[in-house]
Amino acid sequence: MTSAATPEPAPRRKSRLRWWLLGALVVLVLLVVAALYLGYLGLKAKDSLDSARGHASSAQRAFLAGDTDKAVDEANAAVTDAASAKDDAHNPVWSAAAAIPWLGDPLQSVQEMTDSVDALASDVLAPTAELAGVINPDNLRAEDNTINTTALSEAQPQLAVIADRAEEIQADVTSTDGSWFGTVSDARTQLLDQLTESARFIRGTDTAAQLLPPMLGAGGERNYFFGFQTPAESRPTGGLLGAYGVVSAENGRVDVDDLGTNAEIDAPPNPVDLGEEYDYNYKYSRPYTDIRNSNISAHFPYAAQIWMSMWEQQSGTKLDGAVALDPIALSYLLDATGPVTLANGQKVSGDDVTELTLSTSYQQFANNNTARKAYLQEIAQKSVSALTSMRGNTSKVLEALGRSVHEQRLMVYSADEREQQLLADAGLAHDVAETAAPYANVVVGNLAGNKIDYYLERAITYSAGSCDSDTRTSTVEVKFTNTLTDLNLPPYVIGSLGNPQLQLPNGTNFSAVTLYGTQGATIDSATIDGESMLIAVGTERGHPFATGQIQIPPGETVTVTYQLTEPTSPGEPVVPVQPLVDDPEVKVDVPVCG
Repeated sequence: MTSAATPEPAPRRKSRLRWWLLGALVVLVLLVVAALYLGYLGLKAKDSLDSARGHASSAQRAFLAGDTDKAVDEANAAVTDAASAKDDAHNPVWSAAAAIPWLGDPLQSVQEMTDSVDALASDVLAPTAELAGVINPDNLRAEDNTINTTALSEAQPQLAVIADRAEEIQADVTSTDGSWFGTVSDARTQLLDQLTESARFIRGTDTAAQLLPPMLGAGGERNYFFGFQTPAESRPTGGLLGAYGVVSAENGRVDVDDLGTNAEIDAPPNPVDLGEEYDYNYKYSRPYTDIRNSNISAHFPYAAQIWMSMWEQQSGTKLDGAVALDPIALSYLLDATGPVTLANGQKVSGDDVTELTLSTSYQQFANNNTARKAYLQEIAQKSVSALTSMRGNTSKVLEALGRSVHEQRLMVYSADEREQQLLADAGLAHDVAETAAPYANVVVGNLAGNKIDYYLERAITYSAGSCDSDTRTSTVEVKFTNTLTDLNLPPYVIGSLGNPQLQLPNGTNFSAVTLYGTQGATIDSATIDGESMLIAVGTERGHPFATGQIQIPPGETVTVTYQLTEPTSPGEPVVPVQPLVDDPEVKVDVPVCG
């Protein structure tokens, strides 16, 4: 007979339970301690990252100000703080926690950010600061009003290496996945913004070091056509060519030679040939021979080549490129160089040059067009002389030039293919870019021959559907407002004397409006205030375009709307803004597709 099993004594079970509870408590304590330690490391790393970013910004500002010692000190401080943040984020406890699936994502993101900030400080900021003394804007100026192109040339190879590294770091952060933890995700966004700014700044400096020496005549004299565009009478590149000059550059010294008005430029006996597509789109307006229509395309290199051809045949001087500027850009430059004084004693400053050249002068010289052009020509000549004689604070002049470039008010063309590609990459070319990215470029051209576009305001919206299929529907809407209220202005300003066959009430803005769309897109419809718009269609540099006419009575707004079917193209949307007098509101709601 088998006896029953003897039950385990109760004290032994209690002992095991105590050990389990004790073990669980120990684990819990360790987890709490680890969490507290991670929190400590996280706060410490965050403080170091914030400090590193602050020092990085200070180093860049000091670099621009030419303060070499401060730039180096701030860059070194950024290196120290970045290394400290990296050490904290790669602590063994942190690394173990970062390896936990999903929950460890924020910690892994912080590790990647500290790596990027450390690389930015060590590989970009520090070597850039060391170059501050070489390419200090003030040191680049010599007493004889020349630019030290030799220093730029010597610094360029190192700048190229730094720029490549900055863009590599930026690409690493861009490709890094975001985090479910909002604080970390926000920090990543801030870092990406700073990296983008730094990469753009260094690449821009590298581009300047490549372009300025040859374009300023380091290898021999260069000559350029210098055009002043008048956006009071709009053209697709900005405005009607008014005054002009010819600028020569040699060994870093820039001089203004010939100056004149558009009336002094003759039609060339052998016009330049810009190709079959250009002729098909524009030859009916005689752009090759009529200076008033020479910039009828939004692609500035076309206008530049026409201007160069006209002047070369008229003067016999070989030109190496062309530069265009408008009065708004001139105002930025005069803010930096200080006012100029005209022969009659009048001072013209950055505060009043735009209104003087685009509005007041047309009223002051309403019955004497020759005197008005001479007045504008003198303002242009004095302003360019102030710029080329290196007046004013160099950093402020560079800032003014940078703003003009950003707003596409300063355009440059070089006959040298390599230089022209660098100009295009830097955003100086004002070209109709041959890009497959989503694209919407709306330009207007005055058809009445008046100066009424001083009163034109625009609001532009570009929206498109999702990335779910090969094509998507997009909409481009432009609101044009004629803000003119004073109908007592001279007919030269608000009438249609430049196009006598028109029978329009004074104050009416009559313009051609053109949309350049995404490559491969179809422009399905165009309307004005909901009514069908008569359009002519074509293609330029791979972009479909549609051109129609609008009339805007004084004080009123018209809305032009385009519906398109466009390819679901990868890349950030490109929306150039025609440089007119206004600062248009631009809204872009176009998903970025991979």
